[in-house]
Amino acid sequence: MSTKVAWIGLGVMGYPMAGYLKTKGGHDVTVYNRTAAKAEKWASEHGGSAAATPAEAADGADYIFACVGNDDDLRAVTTGQGGAFHGMGKGAVFVDHTTASADVARELHTAAKAAGCGFVDAPVSGGQAGAENAVLTVMCGGDQADYDAAERFIECYSKSRRLLGPAGAGQLAKMCNQIAIAGLVQGLSEAIHFGMKAGMDMEAVIDVISKGAAGSWQMDNRYKTMIAGEFEHGFAVDWMRKDLAICLDEARRTGAHIPVAALVDQFYSQVQNMGGSRWDTSSLIALLQR
Repeated sequence: MSTKVAWIGLGVMGYPMAGYLKTKGGHDVTVYNRTAAKAEKWASEHGGSAAATPAEAADGADYIFACVGNDDDLRAVTTGQGGAFHGMGKGAVFVDHTTASADVARELHTAAKAAGCGFVDAPVSGGQAGAENAVLTVMCGGDQADYDAAERFIECYSKSRRLLGPAGAGQLAKMCNQIAIAGLVQGLSEAIHFGMKAGMDMEAVIDVISKGAAGSWQMDNRYKTMIAGEFEHGFAVDWMRKDLAICLDEARRTGAHIPVAALVDQFYSQVQNMGGSRWDTSSLIALLQR
């Protein structure tokens, strides 16, 4: 059954995700993007409509989705001037796919509840390819009833989704995801670099070790381009540093020890200094091959 929904933020992730709500879900979708031309382009391609402000997009929508850059961007499109929270009607549910802090998730959950609305923090994993192919993993925090109501929409662009706890739990799970990836990419970089220096055929080596305990998504999807020194794809170093900063802030607050993540964050700062801000995160290997 078609439902009126709104989507805020049409970056490399949000653009195809919003598209699946229209093409796969069959919903009536209104979009907002800071660059209005992109919203108009999306509306023209998918048959939806574009709004001038987040509040206008949210007006009359039963479900509002967002995927923007960071905490400040999220506040701007929700509680800021012209934000979606000023256009939502009672009973609407806001689903946030931004990778942001657990604090802002709890803050917006409280604000939504005070307005008689729902809020689910729902960061995603799977990158641009996952969004384009509707196979994202979605980690959610919030109230069970709100999650249950929104799940059929999230299903349009995901292969896996789960409520992991109260408001903020989705963001905390995404932090776990990024911490794990940071160590995996550094380990894979060192393994490939080591093997190449030893004169090994690394494609053959990876073909063998990927079938055992060393195997990972990163190994399966990035080893060829890492060997070739090609990094013009995937999840950018700038974005990873933003995510790791969130992880490190949360670790300081809770007293958690994440020394490998902190070290890899510094390695990524060196990649940025090499001019690799927009390179894929697998570019850690470039530091070893200088």
